[in-house]
Amino acid sequence: MREAFRDCARLVVKAGTSILTGANDKISVKNLEQLTAGVLDLVKMKKEVALVSSGAIAFGMQALELKTRPKTMAGLQAAAAIGQGKLMHAYENSFSKRGIHTAQLLLTRDGLEDRKRFLTARKTFEELFALKALPIVNENDTVATEEIAFGDNDVLSVQVAHLIHADLLVILSDVDGFFLRDGSRIREVHSEAEIDGELVKHLKDSKREKTVGGMRAKLSAARTAMRLGVSLAIVNGHEKGILKRFLSGEDVGTVFYAHKSAKDARRKWIAFSAARKGAIIVDNGAFEALQGNKRSLLPSGIVRVRGEFKAGEAVELENEEGRVFGRGLARYSSAELTRIAGKKSGEIESVLGYKYQDEVVHRSDLILWS
Repeated sequence: MREAFRDCARLVVKAGTSILTGANDKISVKNLEQLTAGVLDLVKMKKEVALVSSGAIAFGMQALELKTRPKTMAGLQAAAAIGQGKLMHAYENSFSKRGIHTAQLLLTRDGLEDRKRFLTARKTFEELFALKALPIVNENDTVATEEIAFGDNDVLSVQVAHLIHADLLVILSDVDGFFLRDGSRIREVHSEAEIDGELVKHLKDSKREKTVGGMRAKLSAARTAMRLGVSLAIVNGHEKGILKRFLSGEDVGTVFYAHKSAKDARRKWIAFSAARKGAIIVDNGAFEALQGNKRSLLPSGIVRVRGEFKAGEAVELENEEGRVFGRGLARYSSAELTRIAGKKSGEIESVLGYKYQDEVVHRSDLILWS
């Protein structure tokens, strides 16, 4: 099955801080040049590539001669502000001498949660690909807060892959893939059940001073990528030519294959990118109708609402036991739903004085978790 990746037209490569640093935890020009050469191999294979790169904080720490990672958000943001320009300068120097211009894109989660901004970002990527430029993406650490941050660049790389309709996401790691405790490498994963039932038992995360996440974060990213219809590979980013070797079908790394029944682009956005503004709690009858009969949600099935949201915003769907079983776009605001909860569709206008539609969440705007 790996041979099929030779034909992928567009992919995302994610490089963490550890790929850019050497044994002394400082930025390594040699490592950066090796990464550049690897991406160039893909360009020569006529692939469109977006590079998601960490390293801004590490560059900032090096410039400030800090030996330990800042503990405060302000300290991290300051280091990122100092380091981001240096990171891009290093990439531009490395790629421009090989005839490739780089383009900086700094993202935060809220920038992708709004559908209009999401589509605008997609158009920017498309134009950069048309210009044969290399998009280099990082989280906008200087303004990111807990509420709008992706958390780590594994998560960001999945969202970028979804954003640009990538065929493949390759995460460059410090190791050769996912290993079981007995030392054997998992070569292929075809379902989330394999992740949840077996792989999580073998996690052995270790934290580095300049990195966030670990193999646990990569499994979480893989699970989301599979749902989004993007195959994900974890390979050893310190091995020379690893990207070309993988795309040539060599048995390296661990591959998580995308679900074949990937949802359409808009439904993917609802499921994984749109901001969740609140929740609608439904009764058992509505829960069963939604789960089994592919029905829309009507006001008669609503028990209560939680949070404040406007019409058109994304909400979680919960049953009365508190289980979140889906997500959708509400066609009425939380204030309106509080008034019509439990009412029949024919009563909406008499209660509100107007009616948009019979459905609270139409089945075309509804995503259910299996």
